[in-house]
Parts: sequence; structure tokens; C-alpha cells
Amino acid sequence: MIRVLIAGLGNMGASHALAHHNHDGAEIVALVNRSGRVDLPDLAGYPVFTDFHAALADTRPDLVVIATYSDSHADFAVAAMEAGAHVFVEKPLATTIADAKRVVDTATRLNRKLVVGYILRHHPSWVRLIEEARALGGPYVFRMNLNQQSKGAEWETHKALMQTTAPIVDCGVHYVDVWCQITDAAPVQVNGMGLRLSDEIAPDMYNYGQFQVTFEDGSVGWYEAGWGPMMSETAFFVKDVISPAGSVSITETDKSDSSNVDSHTAVGGLLVHRPEGDQMIALPDEPGHQALCDAEQAYMLEAIQENLDLTRHMQDAVRSLAICLAADESVRTGQPVSLEEETS
Repeated sequence: MIRVLIAGLGNMGASHALAHHNHDGAEIVALVNRSGRVDLPDLAGYPVFTDFHAALADTRPDLVVIATYSDSHADFAVAAMEAGAHVFVEKPLATTIADAKRVVDTATRLNRKLVVGYILRHHPSWVRLIEEARALGGPYVFRMNLNQQSKGAEWETHKALMQTTAPIVDCGVHYVDVWCQITDAAPVQVNGMGLRLSDEIAPDMYNYGQFQVTFEDGSVGWYEAGWGPMMSETAFFVKDVISPAGSVSITETDKSDSSNVDSHTAVGGLLVHRPEGDQMIALPDEPGHQALCDAEQAYMLEAIQENLDLTRHMQDAVRSLAICLAADESVRTGQPVSLEEETS
């Protein structure tokens, strides 16, 4: 039985906690929440701490699941591994590349398992998209976006997230990670631009951004993300991969509500286009958000029990984060950013 400490009980943390609550191979030893509250009845019986380090010292878990705000990810992950635990950490891995590398170096040095919360890696439809794209062969054009028209509680959550992380980083790492799995080439340069569209966020933050990436193999990528009540729901969900041999695209399923979390991972179908003809791949019965979190945590437990090699997983986590952080730097400076040193 693997003893698990869950830190953070927001949307993702609560789902990860439920995954371990319902897994026969896991035992939750405690929950960490700044408010000291647990709102889900299924989790009400577990000890609750308000201080992460006190919980870590008192419970000495085998696995720590970190789903707190981004600026605490690196320090919490390192502390957990130094205390003897393996770590699952929500994306982004850190808020700087130096911190991301520090976390990965700690995992390597201490022989701990480190899994980053890239939920699309556990979605069978996205795995199929990657397989179909790789079968076409590169170089590739990646065209992806995720704009969210948020209001009320959703807008409050987005404003809280933007205290530390821009949308192109928070959301972008998911899709850039997909690019990294399709092309094995290293990123070379990033150009970004962005705009602050609301007086409700900090003067030095922007809630709309986009960036372009070039890779060593000639592949190029474009990503766009925006949050807020002003965002358009026209063409807010574009997912295309194009190559000399054709293209793979996520077809439009129910994309009428950009704030629907389940719709962000849903594929529904893939259109594989080649000059000689098109193939429509239906993907019914896709997993929902909780099922995907269940799959992520099952993989984490498997990595511990089966001693899985996570070298490529960690490398991709640093690389995708480096691209998105470089995009953020480019937005702020107005200059292109070289990635050759950051990802080496």
C-alpha cells in the first residue's frame, strides 16, 4: 500500500485525492489545504493540515501529490523528495527553468519518481492523435489554441492563477508537450505577443497571448490562449498538425462552451487528411475529467511499483515549460528568445 499526501484541494487536487481515495493500492494519510476545510464528503474523514511542511514531517508519505499554486511547486517537490517521497506535481512543473531543472536533478540524484500532470498523456484520443501525426512524418506545422470565456467564479479562478502564471504558460504547456511528443527535435526560438484586456488583473500581467516556435528539424508551432469575460467563443478550440504528407485535426464535437473543462480534453473524432483521400477516425466513449485524473494517478503508482524509467517524461516537462516561459519572456520584452541553451 502506497501512503499518499495530497497538497492542494482545488479542482485538480480534489480530483487527484478522489483518484487515490478510490484506488486499492493507495492510502491517503492526510490532506493539505490552506483553509483547513474539506468540501467533498468522500474526503471528509482524512486528517487535514494547513501547513505543507508540518504534514510532510508528521505523516512521512511514500508519495506526495502537489496541486497547489504554481509558485510553490518546485520547493514543495524538492522538500517531498528529500523527505523520502516520490512526487506527482501538477503543471507547470515550476515557474522558472532553473527551478524545473532543480526538481528534475533532485529526482535523479535521489532516485525518486517524478510525474508532471500532463493529463493529455493519459487520454487515449490524444495518444492516437500523436500516433497519427508521427506516422505522417515531419517537419510539422502545429496550430493549437485554447481561449476560455470565463466569468463569475471561473473568472475569479483565472485572476488568481494570473497572480503567478500567464495563460500561455498555464495552458500552453499541455499542448506544447504534445508537440514535443510528435517531433523529437529541440526547440530553437520563440516569438510571443500578448495584451492586457482587463483592469481587474495586475498591471504587469496579460490575459491574452500567442507565440510561435521554430524547431531544429524545421517544424514550426503556433499557440494562443486567453482568459476572461471578453474572450470570443468563435474558433476558440483549434487543434491541427500539418506535415508534407497531410494533416491530422481534431474535429468539432461539442465546442459551444469554452469554460467547460471536459471539452478541453475531448476529441470526439480525428480527421486524417492525405492527398489521396481523407480518413475520419471516430473516438466514442472518451474519458471525462475524473477518469483522466484516475488514469494519471494509476500511472504514478505504476511508476513507483514497476520502477518505470521517467527520463523522457522529465525531459519533455522541462522542454515544454522552457518554450512557454520563453514565450512569456518574449511577450514582456518584445524580443525573440533563443532556446538552445535553456533546453540543453
